[in-house]
Amino acid sequence: MSATPEPVWRTALSGAQILFVAFGATVLVPLLTGLNPSLALLGAGVGTLIFQVCTKRQVPIYLGSSFAFIAPVIYSVQTWGMPATLGALASASFFYYVAAGLVKWRGVDFIHKLLPPVVIGPVVMVIGLGLAQVAVNMSSGKAGDAQVVPYGTALAVAAISLVATMLTAIRAKGLLKLVPILVGVAVGYVVSLFLGIVNFQKVIDAPWLALPQFGHPEFNIAAILFMIPVAIAPIVEHVGGILAIGSVVGKDYTDSPGLHRTLLGDGLAVNVAGLFGGPPVTTYGEVTGAVMLTKNYNPVVMTWAAGFAILMAFVGKFGALLQTIPMPVMGGIMMLLFGSIAGIGLKTIMDGKVELMNPRNLCIVSVTLVTGIGGLGVHIGSFSLQGISLCGVLAVLLNLVLPKAQAEH
Repeated sequence: MSATPEPVWRTALSGAQILFVAFGATVLVPLLTGLNPSLALLGAGVGTLIFQVCTKRQVPIYLGSSFAFIAPVIYSVQTWGMPATLGALASASFFYYVAAGLVKWRGVDFIHKLLPPVVIGPVVMVIGLGLAQVAVNMSSGKAGDAQVVPYGTALAVAAISLVATMLTAIRAKGLLKLVPILVGVAVGYVVSLFLGIVNFQKVIDAPWLALPQFGHPEFNIAAILFMIPVAIAPIVEHVGGILAIGSVVGKDYTDSPGLHRTLLGDGLAVNVAGLFGGPPVTTYGEVTGAVMLTKNYNPVVMTWAAGFAILMAFVGKFGALLQTIPMPVMGGIMMLLFGSIAGIGLKTIMDGKVELMNPRNLCIVSVTLVTGIGGLGVHIGSFSLQGISLCGVLAVLLNLVLPKAQAEH
């Protein structure tokens, strides 16, 4: 059955709409981690195009900044500096290539056996809860020990941003329901304008058109070993994302173009984004929601969205405007965001029917949560595993070595 081709202007408009849906989350990650928002847009756009080449443009997926890397980036920048962090982020793609090879060799089930819900759930919870203190500090107007915004003002702005985001997520209809972060930032920004805590000097100084300031990655083995295990969570998120868009469109994308191709495309996109100086990218659930809502399954729409993201990366004043968003606005959004990431981890455990009365499962979950949230580190010479990385490796190892109860055999 042949469908009438959609006019180019309508496809382009659909692409702009997709970018609007993904925009808030895409730029939120660099704004929280100190990376360049323009490079995040460039990395997302180029990453999506790379993904499309690897998958023969069959899957209507847009890649945006990955939340899983927020906590590790903040820790890594403080410990090893920005250049080493960028090199580590580019190297995180290694796990994607391994996963793609394993899927090609052994099939999708092998990944699920290696990374069952009892492993993934607590690791994702740590990714969310590990940054709770950062969210509280930003909502209080504190940067390190310095009180950047008056405490009372900061709390009020953070609370308004948080409430606006929550109400949009709960009560909004249609497309608006897919952009709660964007609404929360907008409301918080307007309130901040009235309170006089927005500084426009960066926007005034910035040129209209400018080449983004590319990062200069350095490859530090300690930072790389810290960052690589973090990719476990987004790889599982990727598999879920591909299954979700497949169920929306009514096609099995794990079969054609194949999960190994989608993982390879995502991995290459992570690699290139890190080398640019942007955050790693991942499949976006918001975009899958938008595809479901609009019923526009054409992958060309994602090509347009990627193109618009790349163009916006070169508008200097726009990048500068993003950097004027006050810290408490971002803090309020983070309160919900990090908690919701932890909630996804909890949902993974519940959906996987992980029996926590089973001592083996309880051991894996307990040790993973405490080592991850507590920030336990292992240092042997220049080799270092800390926090999320260590708990991720521990969860996988515990699942492999702890004996199963008789009934489970």
